[in-house]
Amino acid sequence: MQKIVVSLLISITFGSVSAQEVMTPKMLLELNKVSAKGISKDGKDVIYSTSKYNVATDTKVTTVYKIPIEGGIPFAIETYKNLLPNKHISPNGTYTIFTEDVKLKNISGKDFYPEIKNSNVQIYDELNYRHWDTWEDGAYSHVFYKANSKYAEAIDIMSNEPFDCPQKPFGGSEDYLWSPDSQNILYVTKKLSGTAYSVSTNTDIYSYNLASKNTINLTEGNKGYDTNPAFSSKNQLAWLQMKRDGYEADKNDIIILIDGEKVNITENWDETVHSFAWDTKGEKIYFVAPNFGTVQLFEINVPKSSNKISQPKQLTNGQFDVSGIVGQSKNMLVVNRKDMNHANELYTYNLKNGTLKQLTHANDATYNSITLSKVEKRMVKTSDGKDMLTWVIYPPNFDPSKKYPTILYCKGGPQGPLSQSYSFRWNYQLMAANGYIIVAPSRRGMSGFGIEWNEQISKDYGGQNMKDYLAAIDDISKENYVDTDRLGCVGASYGGYSAFYLAGIHEGRFKSFIAHDGMYNLRSMYGTTEELFFVNWDLGGNYWDKNNAAAQKTFNEFNPANFVDKWDTPILIIQGAKDFRVPIGQGLEAFQAAQLKGIKSKLLFFPEENHWVLNGQNSFIWHTEFYKWLDETL
Repeated sequence: MQKIVVSLLISITFGSVSAQEVMTPKMLLELNKVSAKGISKDGKDVIYSTSKYNVATDTKVTTVYKIPIEGGIPFAIETYKNLLPNKHISPNGTYTIFTEDVKLKNISGKDFYPEIKNSNVQIYDELNYRHWDTWEDGAYSHVFYKANSKYAEAIDIMSNEPFDCPQKPFGGSEDYLWSPDSQNILYVTKKLSGTAYSVSTNTDIYSYNLASKNTINLTEGNKGYDTNPAFSSKNQLAWLQMKRDGYEADKNDIIILIDGEKVNITENWDETVHSFAWDTKGEKIYFVAPNFGTVQLFEINVPKSSNKISQPKQLTNGQFDVSGIVGQSKNMLVVNRKDMNHANELYTYNLKNGTLKQLTHANDATYNSITLSKVEKRMVKTSDGKDMLTWVIYPPNFDPSKKYPTILYCKGGPQGPLSQSYSFRWNYQLMAANGYIIVAPSRRGMSGFGIEWNEQISKDYGGQNMKDYLAAIDDISKENYVDTDRLGCVGASYGGYSAFYLAGIHEGRFKSFIAHDGMYNLRSMYGTTEELFFVNWDLGGNYWDKNNAAAQKTFNEFNPANFVDKWDTPILIIQGAKDFRVPIGQGLEAFQAAQLKGIKSKLLFFPEENHWVLNGQNSFIWHTEFYKWLDETL
């Protein structure tokens, strides 16, 4: 019965796909999500999958395809594992590497009191008791290997250490690999526990030797993140490095070993690296990085020595994001590409002539059936005289002789690029399709404009970047096509914080706010969030240290809860119960304050969602309530 009701609601609200002229929530959620699996062993084909969700039935169908790397017609395949190189098998074919959880600590009541069978309690005596959306249960993910014979014993290379590989919460198979000679296993972990774990970003790359059973730390001298180790075809090791402990958004550099010396080949380049891949000859490294409101593909030559480092060369340029490198076959790179009007598709980049060619066309039919938004760059002068790139997304069939309600989009992070991304929740195309002009400024804290611009936001949450937001909305408001009586402000995470903060200082500019999983009360946020290194770095430290000027300024001058007395504007507050990064109390405190002040407000609460909204039907309701709120208040 429930599925019939949902199906009826969808058909009434949005009609059939064939009748659509612009993007709708249902169409967005039912787009094909393209995911690359890799390039076949012979280098001739690209293996990828499409995942298609059905809102009405709440089901997902995933299909795996093979397509020639030169382009052509894809065809579905049932299995693909034998077509791709298996990085889990040692290069000499003798061993297999895998991960498995190992129970090392007592946490539950049943662990301590096995005779009390019906207890439901968790007992902790140190921090890091929960992470992202999961409570610690005393089990740790470890790396194992075993010989490829029937009765071989699995060996835990991390022994009884209470550390995780892959890293939680988002680590994967990129966190462990074989050395080219099959004699060592490299793995990434943070060998800290308790409070030390919660306040540090100091992951390291370790090498375990199969013969001696000894482990050495390859990156011991570096105190920040060390991640993504990868060997070239010449057996040369490279990895990504952030220098400073506790700073999760530090400049990410590529480090390579040259005759045992650790050489930073991007140190003198004024930007940060997202991910990289060796070229097949081991003579270059390809990487993707933010660049002036986009994410582009770069290459850098591998130097022979530390005094012969060249500057990176940008390979692609355009109003799109090259968001990742799948792999290389001869003169072809396979990459992911998307923009504000198109979800991710696979493209090939020809290393000889520098051309990008679309390889997959999973959503062409949908996009060809609708009118796309116009996306423009707009340069805005900030209050301190800087030029700030601002993306402006116009409704389909935009008519400059009309007036449009306009929304200021506040990005989360707070660091990271506001680029040509394509989200299935905060989707610019869908917002514009509902008749709104979207203003998305690359305020302080956005990468792609140099390290200084990116780092300015830390310990200045309510400072210059808030002026940047207001500069962007004030600048676009000069246009005759902007209805200044219908301005809204929306955002999630740090963007939710921005909405809460601006609600107290906007001086009547906005008629509506939406804040999703935003920081409302920085004191209770500090007391309940799990990754303390984040708040220590960005907020300046704890709130009880009266001698810490940076922290005192943050908690007194930049705390949205301190300005709630000035709230007078309708606000929709969205909160996930399993969000441990910005915990449940933040949204509830804000909603309670708005209600007690008599402000038109609504709480959209998701008991099973974390910092994101992952369930398809929950996402559908999220979109429905989002636009219903804007319709009511703008």
